[in-house]
Amino acid sequence: MEILGNSTSKFPTFLLTGIPGLEFAHAWVSIPFCCLYATALCGNSMILFVIITQQSLHEPMCYFLSMLAAADLGLTVSTMSTTLGILWFDASEISLDMCIIQMFFLHGFTFTESGVLLAMAFDRYVAICDPLRYTTILTNYGIIQVGLLIVIRTIVLIVPLLLLLKPLNFCGGNALSHSYCYHPDVIKLACSDTRANSICGLIDLILTTGVDTPCIVLSYILIIHSVLSISSPQERRKVFSTCVSHIGAVSVFYIPMISLSFVHRYGRSAPKVVHSMMADMYLLFPPVLNPIIYSVKTKQIRKAILSLLMK
Repeated sequence: MEILGNSTSKFPTFLLTGIPGLEFAHAWVSIPFCCLYATALCGNSMILFVIITQQSLHEPMCYFLSMLAAADLGLTVSTMSTTLGILWFDASEISLDMCIIQMFFLHGFTFTESGVLLAMAFDRYVAICDPLRYTTILTNYGIIQVGLLIVIRTIVLIVPLLLLLKPLNFCGGNALSHSYCYHPDVIKLACSDTRANSICGLIDLILTTGVDTPCIVLSYILIIHSVLSISSPQERRKVFSTCVSHIGAVSVFYIPMISLSFVHRYGRSAPKVVHSMMADMYLLFPPVLNPIIYSVKTKQIRKAILSLLMK
């Protein structure tokens, strides 16, 4: 692997990492990755298509689901080119500018997905805790406003974070830890002062995951409180079953993220292949599993997909 030595550069070329220790088997490793990418692309495209074309699915929860599918498609495409490029062609080099572009989409769609999951939690809260006002609160105009707020928040947070990379000087090693550009990974290679970058990254984390996660938890505390006040056990199960798909989506988004954080913090002695695979799964699991969860657990989506496939 080529290293830059002691040279210093404002316009470096980084080396992305495939699967450490399995370089000789990259062609074989690419097969499950291709299957996962194909599943994510087909599944999310189908979700988007049925929601757009089926009039019966033009309702708030499905609009939010279409936003989630769009974010998952973007997340898949943003990492697919570099990951498969390494596995197929050993194309590991990437310039700083291309790295910044990839991070804009990768981190941007991650922030967007977190915001959409919060919006979906609010949708379930209103539907269960205040059902009589559901249609007046979650109007089409209101949903458009929520979507715009999520996009604006993402852009406002991500642009300064990435612009702060441009003045940095990079020296020493140029090898990144993953098959894609990841902001904390990139700033580790800088030999300039990166305090502003780290502070900006922390602020972004607090204003996205740090805000969204407690709000999602709070919404479910209120939902559970409301469900427990229902006297009939059958009604309680029926009402709470409408949240199962969203709980699944939240789980496949946050559990890999938390697991990866624990591995980075407490599993430093673990083989590099473990870190690499978990980093890839962190970005692949939500796009792959979300369409499956909503297709299996949401009756309207399942019926629309089956009717489309049987035509």
